[in-house]
Amino acid sequence: MARKSRKNIAVINEPEIKTSIYIRTAQYIRLSVEDSHNKGNSIENQKLILDDYIAQHPNMKPTGTYIDNGISGTTFKRPEFQRMLDDINAGSIDCVIAKDLSRLGRNIIDTGFYIERFFPEHKIRFIAVNDDIDTDNLKSNDSLMICLKNIINEAYALDIGKKIKTQARQAMHEGQYVSARPRYGYLKDPNDCHKLIVNPETAPVVKMIFEWFVGGMSTNEIALQLVARNIPTPSVYGYNKGYITSKKSVGQNSWVSRTVRNILEQEIYTGKLVQGKTDTIAKKQLPRDKSKWIVVENTHEAIISQELFDKAQERLQALKNKSKQKTIIPYTENIFKGKIFCGHCGRSLHRHRDSRSGKYHFYCLTNQRYKRGGCENGIIYEDELLQVIMASLKAQADVLIENKDIFAASIQDQPKTAEITMEIKRLKTFISQNQNFLSSLYENLVYGIISPEEYQTMRKDYGEKISDAVKKMHDAENKKKAFEQEYNRYREMDRALELLFDSGKFTKEIIDKLISKIVTYKGKRVEITYNFENEFESEVQTNG
Repeated sequence: MARKSRKNIAVINEPEIKTSIYIRTAQYIRLSVEDSHNKGNSIENQKLILDDYIAQHPNMKPTGTYIDNGISGTTFKRPEFQRMLDDINAGSIDCVIAKDLSRLGRNIIDTGFYIERFFPEHKIRFIAVNDDIDTDNLKSNDSLMICLKNIINEAYALDIGKKIKTQARQAMHEGQYVSARPRYGYLKDPNDCHKLIVNPETAPVVKMIFEWFVGGMSTNEIALQLVARNIPTPSVYGYNKGYITSKKSVGQNSWVSRTVRNILEQEIYTGKLVQGKTDTIAKKQLPRDKSKWIVVENTHEAIISQELFDKAQERLQALKNKSKQKTIIPYTENIFKGKIFCGHCGRSLHRHRDSRSGKYHFYCLTNQRYKRGGCENGIIYEDELLQVIMASLKAQADVLIENKDIFAASIQDQPKTAEITMEIKRLKTFISQNQNFLSSLYENLVYGIISPEEYQTMRKDYGEKISDAVKKMHDAENKKKAFEQEYNRYREMDRALELLFDSGKFTKEIIDKLISKIVTYKGKRVEITYNFENEFESEVQTNG
């Protein structure tokens, strides 16, 4: 029999066939806290099941494993799940497999959304191995079974949540400490994680704080004394000891009034456990009425006496009552929020209103909160600062006007814009043609016109051409988009300047558009960094 010619092979108009011979498959694994006791749901076991399934399906090619460890299935705000969605949106995944439906989620509405809407819209095949669910091969009653299983999974999650909450409250009534971390001043008993013992390193600090406060020292002065003695804050101490694992929760290792006040309010230091102060309602943590707190006395060794604690509470209440008696006049908007900093220590400046004159000024908090004499910066009044900025902006406006015409001509350069647009169009056509060739190539393989070896060689060649063209197209699109965005930013800043000079008034919107950073120094010296400084310098030089 004569061999069929491979020249001028037409694309056959039959049902769409995937351009890839492989199904790019993502493995999704989730282990929640309540699942940790179930070996069948362990990460290792889930991975084994998914690997075995893929091994039995040669057309599946693993493209990534996404593991959310210790996260409830009732929420879909999971880091790895969200990363998987990003990869789906990027077009790098064809199929998602999970051990069962409960690994995907235990929220009937959201789980249903992903299976019935999101995955189909993005042409994603979903497989739940143990539940025998495959959205590409659904049986007559599978849709009903998916709905029923999702209902059961959500009910299970709610039931587990209630049981955990009930067990925790029962433990509180029995005088067991249920928090994950020990309270500052204490350690967890190595023989019983629900029992507290005095921490010889931090308990003296707690006692000292109470004695200083009852003796008449302010919370701010106490904070300064602790900083001066180089005593680590509770969060830093916890991080150093491993109680706190997230660096973001540590802060700047500087005692502040709020931290001192929080310690002064804790009755746990008198030897009693006070727990159950909050309740979770609709996924929000809300305070409980004091009458519903769970208080158990004599559960651990006290650091301070009840008498000392009561005196501290009396003084805290007296200070609170005194503060309430003051007439509160709302502050005007701080238009420099997040923009103004100290040039000596780098901290952001605090805005304060003079009680007599009503004028606002900015000053560095270092001397008051962190270290006496720690910063030499003085104050600068807001109206003085506004005058300095206005004068500076008028001078800078001349620079913008000089470059305005050059840059405007550049962005409106029709031949240049048309050239980029035509290049993008050409690349899109090239990609489309090669994708059609790749599709017909696969059909030729299926119909036996070419051999698998020839298919793989030609497929690689077309694939490389497509990848190269896609990259070039993205680069061209990004260049055009970035160019337009820069010009739009320039126009916004130009309009902000016009509005400022017409009205003579600053607003936060104007400050945000024009100013990147303000730094003040001793002697009221001011450095201003504008958003438009060198913004378009390279473009102006290129077209100048």
